Order: sequence, then structure tokens, then C-alpha cells
Amino acid sequence: MNTTRITHKHSSHKTLWIGFFGSIVVIVGSILFGFAQEQKKENEKMNPTKSIPKDAELRTKLTKDQYHVMRECGTETPFQNAYWDNHQAGIYVDLITGEPLFSSLDKFDSGTGWPSFTKPISKERVVEKRDSSHGMERTEVRSSKSDSHLGHLFEDGPAPTGQRYCVNSAAFRFIPVEKLKEEGYGEYVALFQQEGAVGKPQSQ
Repeated sequence: MNTTRITHKHSSHKTLWIGFFGSIVVIVGSILFGFAQEQKKENEKMNPTKSIPKDAELRTKLTKDQYHVMRECGTETPFQNAYWDNHQAGIYVDLITGEPLFSSLDKFDSGTGWPSFTKPISKERVVEKRDSSHGMERTEVRSSKSDSHLGHLFEDGPAPTGQRYCVNSAAFRFIPVEKLKEEGYGEYVALFQQEGAVGKPQSQ
């Protein structure tokens, strides 16, 4: 009788330990899975190597105005677009690829009703092309990665470049400086810290 009771007691303890370790494995597995999913989301936020969606997919992902601007070289209505009067500190990234294109540090009020910048974040991020459409001779500006139409470049900007990149809000997504790390653009935080722009509104 005593032997039977001891065996039963040991079996109960063994079952409890198995259940305990099983719970630990499930909890750790859940944590690791959640971490992996977060990393995947971070990588998707800014991934310059990801492929450009096909035209059919872009038609479903982009709004009518976004597609018209980026893929049909359209122009949005001045003074009635998302960023012409945006005074927040941050960067403007390609709506399709997430590639950083312009910074609020180079943005100025051109009075045209479109976002205007004295220069891009990097010259390699934009491509300049001759545009003879509508009976005018202009310089078109396109993003290098997605080959999307952004706007036009004019030589009537302020110092120090004397240039005006007149672009369409519909081609961008704006990321405020306080969300740069969260969105995967942490390397640009230092740029705003150097200029003392962190936590301050953009002055125009």
C-alpha cells in the first residue's frame, strides 16, 4: 500500500513539472515569435532592397491622386495637398519604397502651394530629366529607386543652393522626427539634433 502511494505522489510531481516546463516553453516561444514579427515589421518599414510592386498592384495600393502623380506625371492642386504648409521637423520618404528623399531642414515656403526644398537628402536619391511637355522646357525630378514622378526643379530658389525642388505631396509619406527611430530611420535623428530641430516646429 505504501509503495503504491509513493509512486502516485512521484507521478503527480512529474506531471506538474512537465506542465510547468511546457508553459515556460510556450511563453518563451510566444515572446520570440512576437519579437520576430516586430523585427519583420521594422524591416518592412524601410527596406531599400525590396522590389517595386507591379503596376496592377500599385493601382490598388495607391489612391487615384497618388497614382496620377507618381505614375502618370500628374500635378496635384496647389494649396490643397498634405504637406505644402507642413511645419513639422522630419523627413519625406518615397511613398512606394520608403526611400528618404527630402528633409524639413531644407524645406521653405515658396508661395507656390506645393512643398518646396532647396535640395534632396542625397543627390543619388533623385534623378533629373528633361521635360518638354505642355510647351515648356523644364527639369523633371524622379525618385531613383521607384522611378516615380516627384515634381520639377527650378533655378529660382533661395540660398545656399539657389534651387527649388517643387514636388507633389502625393508622392511622399512624412515621418516626424520623434518617430524616426520607430519607423526605422534612426540614422537621421542625429541630423536634426545637430541642427537643434528636435522637438521644435519647422520655421518657414
